Amino acid sequence: MAVFATLMLGFALPALADNPGYDRPGYGFTPVVLGAGDITVEQGLPDWSRSRQDGITSSQYSADSLLRVGIGGPLELQFGSSPWNSLRQSGAGSDDHSQGHGDTILGLKLALPSSNQAFSWGLLGSVEFTDGAKAFRSAHRQYLLGAQFNLQANERNSLGLYLQDVRSGGADSTTVAVSDNYALSKTLTLYAETAWLHAPDQGSGTLAGGGLAWMITPRVQLDAGFDRRLSGATPQWQANLGASIYFGR
Repeated sequence: MAVFATLMLGFALPALADNPGYDRPGYGFTPVVLGAGDITVEQGLPDWSRSRQDGITSSQYSADSLLRVGIGGPLELQFGSSPWNSLRQSGAGSDDHSQGHGDTILGLKLALPSSNQAFSWGLLGSVEFTDGAKAFRSAHRQYLLGAQFNLQANERNSLGLYLQDVRSGGADSTTVAVSDNYALSKTLTLYAETAWLHAPDQGSGTLAGGGLAWMITPRVQLDAGFDRRLSGATPQWQANLGASIYFGR
């Protein structure tokens, strides 16, 4: 009901809006910040992942929430969490099911200057606290630093590179992702992505996928997509379904 009410409010707001874009979907983020006082809500409806390791199959649904707040200049505050998660693990004679909320994330985005109108880039730093439910809580506080580079190759085609390092418990996890976004129309964008992931306790792996983002109004976007493991230690499947609403003036 809360998500439905928020969507209805997004439809009811005036259409005139200088919407800088959303961090959903896919890996990375938009290297543009909100104007001072502007707010964006981005919500998974939910997102899903499936993996298998040591004979145990894990399937998780997460209603990831992100609140972005423009604070002026090149800066933007971000507040994230997953208020609802459902995890099922089965195999090797066991079948466990857990539900609960995830950790709280506090982040700061910086949009960096560029002399080329076709090129944009930015940095994102965040800290993830260990305040989630037991099944969904990180073992240690996590510190993330991400960099996003976007190039508008032509009127319809935009290329992206995302680099991320997460420090937790004295070890680093790394993500490198590239993406290609193609505007089918003024409101519908098709994207493809591939990523290399490394985790110190699992090793490395690659995945690839794609999806769609649909701007149903100048303020409201719906997204859907998936990723499939290509090799190594990554989730077998990841799928996203979400809605994002811009509350700018």
